[in-house]
Amino acid sequence: MIIGLTGSIASGKSTVSGMLKNLGYPIVDADLVARLVVEPGSDTLSQIVQAFGPEVIQEDGTMDRAKVGAIIFNDPASRKILNDIIHPAIRQEMLRQREEFITQGFKTIIMDIPLLFESRLQHLVDKILVVSVTEENQFDRLVERNGFTEQEARARISSQLPMSVKEDGADAVIYNNGTLDETKKQLNRILDTWQASIEKE
Repeated sequence: MIIGLTGSIASGKSTVSGMLKNLGYPIVDADLVARLVVEPGSDTLSQIVQAFGPEVIQEDGTMDRAKVGAIIFNDPASRKILNDIIHPAIRQEMLRQREEFITQGFKTIIMDIPLLFESRLQHLVDKILVVSVTEENQFDRLVERNGFTEQEARARISSQLPMSVKEDGADAVIYNNGTLDETKKQLNRILDTWQASIEKE
């Protein structure tokens, strides 16, 4: 069973991912993969240099994320060029890692994909687990944890798909508004239900 884990900014998805890791589940982490595919010497990075010029590379050979971010921020055409280079590379590496875990004999694999719905990657997984939170809690966490201003926090929240849309597309939802213990209990209950349904098949 391939479980797609997703959520929104400050929903606590990383916390749930950590819980799954502690339970021994192998995790394909899209954020880590996104960094991996642009490492110095990678084919993806050389394509980015061809598209945007050598100035997007720092002295140590790594991609200058701030410079690339500034280029694509207000330019949809540049953003599309970057996405067309990076997204296929990320997908390919995620599938490679998934196959590796299957070969190692793991029966359940977690694919931690923050933009699962936005990138339309639902077809890569069998079940979708959404970590949800109220907008009020999301806002408070962004202001307290990330030090965002009220305006920045609202902008980040509104730039993502509404939580309700993600919940509608989920096979199960964890409501991460209470204690860690409550979140863990919800997670275990969902996993037990899913594992039981597999064993019946």
